[in-house]
Amino acid sequence: MADGFSPLAFTAAVQAATQPIWERVKSRVTPLEWRLNAPLIAAINDLKRQKNAVILAHNYMTPEIFHGVGDFVGDSLGLAREAARSDAAVIVQAGVHFMAETSKVLCPDKTVLIPDLRAGCSLAASITGADVRLIKQRYPGVPVVTYVNTTAEVKAETDICCTSANAVQVVEHAAREWGVDRVILIPDEFLARNVARQTNVKIIAWQGRCEVHERFDRDDILELRAAYPDAEILAHPECPTEVLELADFAGSTAAMNDYVMTRKPKQVVLITECSMADNVACDAPETEFVRPCNLCPHMKRITLENIHEALLHDRYEVTIDLAIAERARLAVQRMIDMPPPAVPARYDLIKARHHVDVELI
Repeated sequence: MADGFSPLAFTAAVQAATQPIWERVKSRVTPLEWRLNAPLIAAINDLKRQKNAVILAHNYMTPEIFHGVGDFVGDSLGLAREAARSDAAVIVQAGVHFMAETSKVLCPDKTVLIPDLRAGCSLAASITGADVRLIKQRYPGVPVVTYVNTTAEVKAETDICCTSANAVQVVEHAAREWGVDRVILIPDEFLARNVARQTNVKIIAWQGRCEVHERFDRDDILELRAAYPDAEILAHPECPTEVLELADFAGSTAAMNDYVMTRKPKQVVLITECSMADNVACDAPETEFVRPCNLCPHMKRITLENIHEALLHDRYEVTIDLAIAERARLAVQRMIDMPPPAVPARYDLIKARHHVDVELI
């Protein structure tokens, strides 16, 4: 809990106000936890109304945050779009720092708060703006597509951003728009390798990795197959290519959620961050979730306690140099302006099993 924080009371009024949320999350939150969570949820939702604030909650938030206080929930692309459309005065980013920066880039006149300044990202930390400038010197005229899991400084050196939900679409768009047959896709090495197997565009890649997804390997999937032969295995494209080769489905967090809600498998494994499975499970009670997932230590720095403190004290406002923000906004806006796919993007697993080299910087 935050320094000096005193638990709020679980009163009859709090219980009544939060009962619909409890009904949704009770399969993933214990009654004891709920008595601690519910007063904070009620207080946060009251503060949002008082301060004209919204909370953007990423799929990797815990269920009490995602379902309890999130006004807009989803993957990084969906949250970026909601930030751009929001008419709230204050945005609280229940996610990591690069997401808060993206919200600020898109909403320069709004106050953007991050509840914990230490909520970082291994991918965002893997590359700097100076690195991108050197890459562009090495490959003049080649468009730079940058994953949104990067700092504003890196986005400012970028031609267009992407997420795992639209990376293939953005890479092919960039190749057409710039009239080239190769594209720089940074910083996630595994996303780049998996995108390369989906397109004829040649990919130049960087050696950044997500510390959650890189830990999964071929042996993990084979062990799951042996232990749970009827389970459908869904993998995120930040995983190593050997994982996608053995999966039943690969796609962004939005695509995984859509798969479960549409197909309603009896048993499923989500090869991604743990809370993703918990949040989908709250809305899919007929599906059994096997959980060999990994926790993101950065996402887990965001708690109900520090969200409450952020709103109460306007704590940890995100600011960006105006020149950097203006240049970064162009790259992010180009991504947002692209038409969304008719269905959440997935990675063709037939193509995923073919080896395609990338040029690794």
